Amino acid sequence: MATLLVTVTLALGMLIGTVISGHVGAAHPAGAGVGGTPLAIPDPVQLSSAFASIVKQVQPAVVNISTTQVIEQRGNGKGRGAAPSQRNRGGGGEVGPPDDQDQDQQPFQDFFNRFFDFPDQGPTAERSLGSGVIVDKKGFVLTNNHVVDGATKVQITLNGEQTQYTAKVIGVDEETDLAVLKIDVGHDLPYAKLGNSDSVQVGDWALAIGNPFGFLQGSVTAGIISAKDRGNVGQQFQRFLQTDAAINPGNSGGPLVDMAGQVIGINTAIITGGHGNEGVGFALPSNMAIGVYNQLINNGKVTRGSIGVSFTETQGSNPIVLKELGATYGIVLQRVEPGSPAEKAGLKSGDVVTSVNGKQVHTGNDLVNPIAQTPIGNSVRVTYVRDKTEHETSITVADRTKLFPDRTANGGGNESGPTPAEFGLRLEDLGTDRAKRAGYENMKGALVTAVDPASFAEDVGFTRGDVISEVNHTAVNSVAEYRRAVSGLKPGANVLFKVMRRSGSDQFDTVYLAGVVPAPEQ
Repeated sequence: MATLLVTVTLALGMLIGTVISGHVGAAHPAGAGVGGTPLAIPDPVQLSSAFASIVKQVQPAVVNISTTQVIEQRGNGKGRGAAPSQRNRGGGGEVGPPDDQDQDQQPFQDFFNRFFDFPDQGPTAERSLGSGVIVDKKGFVLTNNHVVDGATKVQITLNGEQTQYTAKVIGVDEETDLAVLKIDVGHDLPYAKLGNSDSVQVGDWALAIGNPFGFLQGSVTAGIISAKDRGNVGQQFQRFLQTDAAINPGNSGGPLVDMAGQVIGINTAIITGGHGNEGVGFALPSNMAIGVYNQLINNGKVTRGSIGVSFTETQGSNPIVLKELGATYGIVLQRVEPGSPAEKAGLKSGDVVTSVNGKQVHTGNDLVNPIAQTPIGNSVRVTYVRDKTEHETSITVADRTKLFPDRTANGGGNESGPTPAEFGLRLEDLGTDRAKRAGYENMKGALVTAVDPASFAEDVGFTRGDVISEVNHTAVNSVAEYRRAVSGLKPGANVLFKVMRRSGSDQFDTVYLAGVVPAPEQ
């Protein structure tokens, strides 16, 4: 009855719509004038083009970054994998089978597992997306460390292109969440200029450019600088520019740009009650990014100085405490590490540090930054108050990672790449009993028993159960012959595989797979 009622209601609605349409049409016969003036498309009006010119200048340097992390999986005891291999479709953030063929392959995978007794305990791939900005025409890219952290493979897509270039991780700095990548494309690339973030003022206009949600490539949002030197939302060395320019997942690593078209920050984080922008975004200032970048391209890691003191800013700058200790400003030390440069120079817990190299200390940042930026082995002048008496001492700066090994975690160079000898293929000769039972007894070649995620083999389309019969038109009858055939291939050369692929219980199709030989691990 409910279905009938709905149907009747819809039908009546359609009938009424027809009657109304007919009535309107009857009142104004076709071709009859009603006294109105026809509309015309006006000439273009040039409005403010400030944002547009900045976007044209910077957007070509903004890139999409896709990463793949290989994760070891345990079998579920049923002969099938606990998690299917996931592929990212065109960098669009959508995960799943790329086409109907993968769905059709599943019955064969079950068949293959039964004969080869594989519980699918091998690795699977987890993929993520982010943004970055080219800062050198040679292909150096700044982004966030959390975009590439743990990645087995990092690929970069240039603005407006579809080609993915494999990137090398030059170095990362976990304490500022920055990373430097490098791609080689054979020609100079457009790059963005970094500005001086110290000159930024609250209320200044700013543009955020990136790839929100992974597939909205080259999106631009506008807002203002809401605050500067924002701490307590990250780690010790993260003092952010806050902006209300819309920043969403996928924008991480993209640039925050001022009205001069210069990058003043690297978009890093948001505070949100949901999963998207709520007008509170944070970008690491460009001046901090420049210091980290220079160390990473020169040394592959970031080294920071320290004198071996600890403090809690909210307690160490309490005005009542400072007054009772005889200081009008400064930071109260909670701990001085045994054997540290500070202890050797005579500092003790309870001392109030009031200046470093002649500059007053009002915040923890004022104390930490000048010391962290001082080359290891150089000295800093520290003024402090003890027992309401002012003292001054010279302290030699040491490596922070050695004084506080439990608090620091810097990654060095992280080079990764597939090995041409195997290309990410797990192979087996066809002469085994298992291969014969599975219906391969009359075939020649190398049987693919597994394809590593994030490998060259996966990229070109190999799947379990494929039989490689030729490599660059050279016949392959065994795993040994396959290895001989690929051993002479050079990075950058084209390679063609002739593959026999099962399409039914006793049917095989001929498939050709091809790609460019990747560079080996360094």
